[in-house]
Amino acid sequence: VGAVTKQTLFPPLMPAGRPFRVSNASRSSRKGIVASSLQELISKTLDAFLISAGIVTLVLEEDGTVVDTEEFFKSLDDNTHFMVLEKGQKWTQTRNGVAAVRQKKKMGVANITFDLYKLNPKDFIGCLNIKATFYEIYSVSYDIKCMGAKSVLRKVLQLMSHAAQITGQFLLCTGTYMLQLM
Repeated sequence: VGAVTKQTLFPPLMPAGRPFRVSNASRSSRKGIVASSLQELISKTLDAFLISAGIVTLVLEEDGTVVDTEEFFKSLDDNTHFMVLEKGQKWTQTRNGVAAVRQKKKMGVANITFDLYKLNPKDFIGCLNIKATFYEIYSVSYDIKCMGAKSVLRKVLQLMSHAAQITGQFLLCTGTYMLQLM
């Protein structure tokens, strides 16, 4: 009876504000806000995060439960952590206190790129850069430079010379083997 009489005789002028923590959807910014009602918390959250669109959803950060009634808001403890979601944003679960980041699907093991370029307009063919990336972590690159017609011709002649030497050695070995067989 005494409690009822006290409430009717001395009604509180303004309910005391309670402290809450509010973060944005990406959990990159976190603010402390003191509010006594759900509407006051939403209003102060809009001001704190500089959100101009008045349509937001307030959810519990730990499990994504939507807080939309005053009764549910009053039942929550002080220092409850909320998350403010703007239109089109969704709550995502955290792993060990770190927000889960969705990685794009990896389509393959390796990515190979060929880049053909010229350092000088007088270059005969130009340069070729071959770059291979494995598992989007390891990268190997090789640069083939063909500066002028003279150097290209020199390399081709060297290659033909080596091929002729190998062919000559093969013919000598084959001839020697055939003589031994006969």
